[in-house]
Amino acid sequence: MALREHIQDIRTEFPILDIMVHGRPLVYLDSAATSQKPKAVLDALDKYYTQYNSNVHRGVHELSQQATTAYENARQTVANFINAEHDHEIIFTRGTTESINLVASSYCRKYVKPGDAILISGMEHHSNIVPWQIACEQTGANLRVIPIDEQGELKLETLDVLLDADVKLVAITMISNTLGTINPVKEIIAKAHHLNIPVLLDAAQAIQHMPVDVQALDVDFLVFSGHKMYGPTGIGVLYGKSKWLDAIPPYQGGGDMIKSVTFARTVYNELPYKFEAGTPDIAGAIGLAAAIEFISQLGLENIAAYEQELIQYAYQELQNIPGLRFIGDSKNRAGAISFLIDDLHPYDVGELLDKMGVAVRPGHHCTQPIMDQFGIPGTVQASFAVYNTKSEIDILIKSLHQAIKMLKN
Repeated sequence: MALREHIQDIRTEFPILDIMVHGRPLVYLDSAATSQKPKAVLDALDKYYTQYNSNVHRGVHELSQQATTAYENARQTVANFINAEHDHEIIFTRGTTESINLVASSYCRKYVKPGDAILISGMEHHSNIVPWQIACEQTGANLRVIPIDEQGELKLETLDVLLDADVKLVAITMISNTLGTINPVKEIIAKAHHLNIPVLLDAAQAIQHMPVDVQALDVDFLVFSGHKMYGPTGIGVLYGKSKWLDAIPPYQGGGDMIKSVTFARTVYNELPYKFEAGTPDIAGAIGLAAAIEFISQLGLENIAAYEQELIQYAYQELQNIPGLRFIGDSKNRAGAISFLIDDLHPYDVGELLDKMGVAVRPGHHCTQPIMDQFGIPGTVQASFAVYNTKSEIDILIKSLHQAIKMLKN
């Protein structure tokens, strides 16, 4: 279905869109940072806390049984959504950041030694840089970086040089949170696998914008966050092929990740519980499942098509603003547009837009190496979701003209 024909009905599912900001109707263009939540997610959270709030797995009473069923059903919902072969390949975490840290810690502890290398790209979020730097410091490995060009695209011709037997893992984003660039990850995975090198994909900016099939990609690890795909904060997912999750050691110790404990030794639990120490974010998992069901009802292909209309319209209209330049100009993009206007500081632009009810994100977007490459302090970023409209983009454009006039006078 064409979502543009149903956009007003879709918007009614998001109560926060009715609020006023500084006396203006909210125009929310910061979904790359966190998306708003539909009623289905809010209702699922409310139902858990008011009707069957209890801990999972260890209780025999009715509320615990209900909570456990809902929690494990959520795992199956995630597995189906990304087409995982087994639901035990789905590990619930606090988000993309924790998922990457888990792999960086557990995988590198077993498989990485001095002189080895980890390969990332020049457009990674800090969450896909710093954990690998820490792992390299701990193991004596080296961090290699695929460079990017002025259009904000990977210089893929460097892969054949950077990928060699010393590389023990490739970790790369599917879509840049700053540039909006969609990376050719299937090609990268194929090249890495040709050398028997596993690949981790950061899908935090992809999972809500396009279908993701882990078996079709043949990816080894995939990570994403609930709060960027209309779900709650504090819940995320690590997908891992069973062979890797079985092989690597636990990330944390505690309850639920054990089969037996004595003072002499501990026997670890089976997947997925081996990596879920302590009481999990039960409500978060249930809310994430509700978000996935919301997305599935609309259809990811439909969402992708509608959001591309918004991106193209915004890009076209922004080009008409004098002095505006885009940071990242990839033809294959999704989610976000980053830009600067002459020598105006992005924070000044963002603050004035906020006074007009328009929520955008100024700053370095946790991608300081990108800012260094372009020699800039940050950008203004507008990012889009299924609840946005062309009329909101018109308000953005009008507000930008007003902000520029105020800042230049």
